[in-house]
Amino acid sequence: MSSETLGYEAARDELVEVVRKLETGGLSLEDSLALWERGEALAKTCEQHLAGARERIDAALAVVEEDVSEG
Repeated sequence: MSSETLGYEAARDELVEVVRKLETGGLSLEDSLALWERGEALAKTCEQHLAGARERIDAALAVVEEDVSEG
């Protein structure tokens, strides 16, 4: 599954597993590089989800502030 189609929690959980495997060691250089690349893609996906959530929160707060200032 591509990292772009994963939800935040699934991407985060897989990223945790990737980090665990890298920290454990014992992998070939090629396997380590592949895991590193997967981890980078998963981290980017998590960042995009968080940025989207931040935008939604900011938009909701702007509406609340507008309602309060008009009231």
